Amino acid sequence: MSQSRLDVDPLGSSSRSVHFDSPEHMVRALGAHDEVLQVIEAEFSDVNLHVRGNELSISGPADAVQLTLNLVEEIRALAAKDTRITPQVVAQLLRMLGEQTAQRPAEVLTLNILSSRGRNIRPKTLNQKNYVEAIDNHTVVFGIGPAGTGKTYLAMAKAVQALQHKEVNRIILTRPAVEAGERLGFLPGTLNDKIDPYLRPLYDALHDMMDPESIPRLMAAGTIEVAPLAYMRGRTLNDAFIILDEAQNTTPEQMKMFLTRLGFGSKMVVTGDVTQIDLPGGTSSGLKVVSEILDGVEDVRFSQLDATDVVRHRLVSDIVTAYSRWDERRRSAGGRIPHRAPAARRKTEAEDPSPERGA
Repeated sequence: MSQSRLDVDPLGSSSRSVHFDSPEHMVRALGAHDEVLQVIEAEFSDVNLHVRGNELSISGPADAVQLTLNLVEEIRALAAKDTRITPQVVAQLLRMLGEQTAQRPAEVLTLNILSSRGRNIRPKTLNQKNYVEAIDNHTVVFGIGPAGTGKTYLAMAKAVQALQHKEVNRIILTRPAVEAGERLGFLPGTLNDKIDPYLRPLYDALHDMMDPESIPRLMAAGTIEVAPLAYMRGRTLNDAFIILDEAQNTTPEQMKMFLTRLGFGSKMVVTGDVTQIDLPGGTSSGLKVVSEILDGVEDVRFSQLDATDVVRHRLVSDIVTAYSRWDERRRSAGGRIPHRAPAARRKTEAEDPSPERGA
């Protein structure tokens, strides 16, 4: 087990040393060719880091040294559980340490939900961990948040886990068949061919979590069912793990219809993003109103995720945040925002105004 030693001088500087169990453990934590160490050095430029043998020395201003030490200890704990440390993992740890929660980041990032083909599916943020725990502890859970926050993916992982552990007899996955802005017209083929594009993301997640060769067999046996929301009417779903995806595109009536399909021994997870509603103008979203309708109902839980929980490319989080700011400006301006030229063009125009433009 690694150990740390503290030395503090009267001027507010301090030094800490962390001892690793073995050279292999240190390489897993700090990266081949010290790649992770370089990320830490870039983040804490006022701290000096020095490696000697199996020991990492940290020195500098006391507050910065303590923050660096906290980060290194979390990295060490992850490496001890064979988690691959990347710059993205370091960024997640820094963000979680900044939130100063009671839970250690390493405990959040090593909670295994499912192991599939040599890969572990785990929550990557504290909100994701709380969402997973809500699914464990409640019968009906709503996962609400922007694209890339793992709402559907984690729910699918919990569904597969429940099926493998024989907690349920089947998985039912459903979506409303609403076009996302396009007009697809009359698609060719059978009914299944027509609805397949709407359900394809659910198939993709299944293929990530199960042996692809077993999926057709399980679907043929009815153990896994993927169907549009309209197929749920009139059914009672017992001993099933049921996921409604893209729920922002349900009407209040459809949401009521879906929720009342719940049978004995079943669990429901409803996921959606209320900022991406594709319903015709003037139609209310069932996901928007359901939190008011079910407020205070026992065994129903609403889990909110936000841009800090995005686990896709780093730019996705920035894009989600930028759109949120834009929506806020539009609301404050009464629904209209004056057009602004891109920053680079505004700068060029200010430095070199053309005669034509000034005329």
